[in-house]
Amino acid sequence: MGNLANTWAGYAVLFSFFLAYTLVIFEEKIHMRKSKPVVLIGCIMWGIIGIYEAIYGGGHEHEHYIKALIAEIGELFFFLLVAMTYINTLDERNVFKSLRCWLLGRGFGFRKLFWVTGLITFFLSPLADNLTSALLMSTVALAVSNGNRAFIVPAFVNIIVAANAGGAWSPFGDITTLMVWTAGKVETQMFAYLMVPSIVNWIIPALIMYPFVPNEFPKADDEKIEFKQGAKVTIFLGIFTIATAVSFHQFLHLPPFLGMMLGLGLLMMQGFYLKLWGEEKHPDGIDVSEDRKGKDRFDIFKKIANVEFDTLLFFFGVLTAVGALQYAGYLAIASESMYGNLGPTISNTIVGVLSAIVDNIPVMYAVLKMDPVMGLDQWLLITLTTGTGGSLLSVGSAAGVAVMGVDRKNYTFISHLKWVPAIALGYIASIVAWWFVTMGLR
Repeated sequence: MGNLANTWAGYAVLFSFFLAYTLVIFEEKIHMRKSKPVVLIGCIMWGIIGIYEAIYGGGHEHEHYIKALIAEIGELFFFLLVAMTYINTLDERNVFKSLRCWLLGRGFGFRKLFWVTGLITFFLSPLADNLTSALLMSTVALAVSNGNRAFIVPAFVNIIVAANAGGAWSPFGDITTLMVWTAGKVETQMFAYLMVPSIVNWIIPALIMYPFVPNEFPKADDEKIEFKQGAKVTIFLGIFTIATAVSFHQFLHLPPFLGMMLGLGLLMMQGFYLKLWGEEKHPDGIDVSEDRKGKDRFDIFKKIANVEFDTLLFFFGVLTAVGALQYAGYLAIASESMYGNLGPTISNTIVGVLSAIVDNIPVMYAVLKMDPVMGLDQWLLITLTTGTGGSLLSVGSAAGVAVMGVDRKNYTFISHLKWVPAIALGYIASIVAWWFVTMGLR
């Protein structure tokens, strides 16, 4: 690891990071996609490090570090690619449109939809993961919104908070919980201690936002939308893919993204079947007749092409940039000064807030690398705070970043800021709840 914090290269890296993040914050003002500055500046930051090491270092430590970093980025990249491809395929097969019609058919108003989408997200997140859950339910919320911004913004914020809170009490609910679990800091069954704090983290902001949700009923469509051919199989494959990713990690000790990619392979094979047979259920053989040549047929690569690559490239840029900060020594300096001077409880609380500004994955990675002396109760706290602290900003978590791509027109960085006090109150209350439920562990 480099020690560049007090060098010209370190200062240049730090300045570059703040410049990139400033451009992300003002995305909607300057109309520049958030991925563009972070990808460019993230690579420039490493270029600065490379120049410094070539002049003064002479070693190849930075080369080994960046190769390890790209392995971590690659795992996340492919995991998200598969999750988003499934979302796109389910959407094209009319699954979300059918769910929308079902919700409207139940006579749910905006306020009831606010609770239904939040509740489903909270309990789906521990089983799948916070990103997939937030993507799914935000898509549904947007579908039933009729474009009503007064509903979309609080509903999206509620879904993000629920996704992050729900993912915090399961080893498979978030990348950071996976990191803590695989490092052996928290055993599988011990994550149950975080369920009550997670509920508190979600329910308090939801109760505060609820009165601001319009007491209206969305305009119902009379039409009944049915699944397209293969929709039920795709739903099954999606569930199977999540189960495979979890099983690969837990039982086979393989990275979860391999299970996700296996699921993508299955989806590609199903796509091959649908492309040959199209919308017909039982054609006479696989040859395509003349009258069907002009019809659109299912193409899995179109679903992959429609993935939100702005989100994926943003992750690459952010993790690359934060990796440069870590290599330069800034994250270690911040962590050491906090744990050494403030103690674990206050430090873990601050780290959670920091994860909303930087990113919870490298922040948790830095804490695990430092390995401060803490009991099980404190490792549970850092799991809770890094998992839920990202809800404070729209770009503070994978779920938030992904949801920003669902509806850029209404849900933005600035629109999320309005609800930060409510989210912060839930964050503080969840830490109080953690203190009570872990009293027996001290």
